[in-house]
Amino acid sequence: MEWISKSKILIVGLGLMGGSYAKALKRLGYHVSALGRRQESIDYALAHGIIDEGGTEPDPALVGSADAVIFALYPGVFKHWIREHQALLKPGAMLTDVTGVKRCVVYEIQEMLRPDVEFIAAHPMAGREVYGVENSDDRIFHEANYIVTPTAKNTPEAVEWCRSLGQILGFRKVSILSPEEHDEMIGFLSQLTHCIAVALMTCSDNRHLVDYTGDSFRDLTRIARINDAMWSELFLLNKEPLLRQMDLFAAEFGQLRELLAAEDAEGLREKMRLSTARRAYFNKE
Repeated sequence: MEWISKSKILIVGLGLMGGSYAKALKRLGYHVSALGRRQESIDYALAHGIIDEGGTEPDPALVGSADAVIFALYPGVFKHWIREHQALLKPGAMLTDVTGVKRCVVYEIQEMLRPDVEFIAAHPMAGREVYGVENSDDRIFHEANYIVTPTAKNTPEAVEWCRSLGQILGFRKVSILSPEEHDEMIGFLSQLTHCIAVALMTCSDNRHLVDYTGDSFRDLTRIARINDAMWSELFLLNKEPLLRQMDLFAAEFGQLRELLAAEDAEGLREKMRLSTARRAYFNKE
């Protein structure tokens, strides 16, 4: 792909995800610059060869030279940045993001954006329960999924550009969903699972449980070590789809409770057989 060899990429938001994008793109030969909230993050990234240049303020020369910009920001911060600084963007620049919700972000960004730049949204389904550029690692992409969420305002060229970005970053599978389909899916696969993990950790305050636990509890609650600022914002922005998924889960959990209360062994076994069959779909080849 021709753009791989000549593009200058700007990362806005130099945390775990922004840093991981920067590492991957730098390794592939891009000129990578970054804007971060903390000077310490910029200094670390420069010292470790993660970026070529960067700063904490949207410098016109830095922003204006970027052929593509990847926004690794919270949704509200992302929208604020576009409102305040989009005049600095290079005409023809391609914009994308890593935001975990889409309906409440994509349409608003596209509506306010200048007509000579294009925003094509994406969601890398990758991450860790650690934060900051110091923990960035582009290997998190290699077994992960990448979702492009175009709208009617996006050109075929932008969709293909975003697809190719996911491919060169090394994602296992690249898919395309509408923003609405994405948010319904993410309400189940990601947000509901985080809700369950949080509820498991908050329903008992017995600190001695750590002395008795096995791998099943550790595996099930790995994601309970959670960034409260980010995830509470994501939950609220995707409130209706998440509430639907929580209701479905509560109903299914209620059925399991009824089977147990009725000592219905065959009913319990049928649920377990169904669970085992469906879990097989997720086994990695």
